[in-house]
Amino acid sequence: MIEREFISQKIKEFAIRAYIESKLAKVGISQIKIKKIPLGEKIIIYTSRPSLIVGSKGANIRDLTKTLKTDFKLENPQIEINEVRDVFLDAHIVAERIATSLERFGSAQFKGVAHKVMQNVINSGALGIELIISGKIPGARAKSWRFYQGYLKKCGELAITGVRHAQARALLKSGTIGIKVAIMPPNLDIPDAIEILSEPTPVQEPLSEQKEEAKNEKSSKGTDKEKPKRRSPSKKKMSSSEKKENPKKEASHSPADALVAPVDAVVVSQPNEGGNSEQ
Repeated sequence: MIEREFISQKIKEFAIRAYIESKLAKVGISQIKIKKIPLGEKIIIYTSRPSLIVGSKGANIRDLTKTLKTDFKLENPQIEINEVRDVFLDAHIVAERIATSLERFGSAQFKGVAHKVMQNVINSGALGIELIISGKIPGARAKSWRFYQGYLKKCGELAITGVRHAQARALLKSGTIGIKVAIMPPNLDIPDAIEILSEPTPVQEPLSEQKEEAKNEKSSKGTDKEKPKRRSPSKKKMSSSEKKENPKKEASHSPADALVAPVDAVVVSQPNEGGNSEQ
């Protein structure tokens, strides 16, 4: 089946990479790419020390091509070597350098080694770096030490595709020390970074026009709001003392008295004994 062919091909490529890394250990290998070409297979090795991989008069390259033909059954393997310019921006090379320095100088100065590497990476232009050293360091108990500096994305697509990750091992007398390196290289399109190209300049009107506008606003406000009418001085409210002195006048002018009509006197004459009455 086609799926099994793809799987077997990937397993074969992984075995080739593992063999080259073990054969050319501690020579600053960054990555290994395998491509198919019409003439055979092309193996590209990115390294910081190309002269050590080539060897004297290409001896290492010849031995490597023979092994790839016999053991891995490659028809015509062609090995190409490319040099890595920015050494401290490559996570694999940085992790390998930390491992070699720990094996050479021991675990007593691991903090100095970590800080020195971080400073070199930041000086090379990286946005951020994180180092995690775990193992029996510096004592007998296993611990994890984390060193970080700068800005480093931890989640999102940029953390997967943009940040460079690498792992390495250092073999010491106390045991194996694990090293993890994460570097955020420069020239990345970070969505959080916002730049203001130019700020808008406020337009200032001349002073004469501003004064005319202020006068027009004042005149319009004066016409809209009418002044309240003043009361005449003759009509004043009576004080409380005057009300107490003239209570009868107030009572005579009450509205209840106006409703009562005046009563006229009526004279009625009594009748005489004769039965006639005189009016």
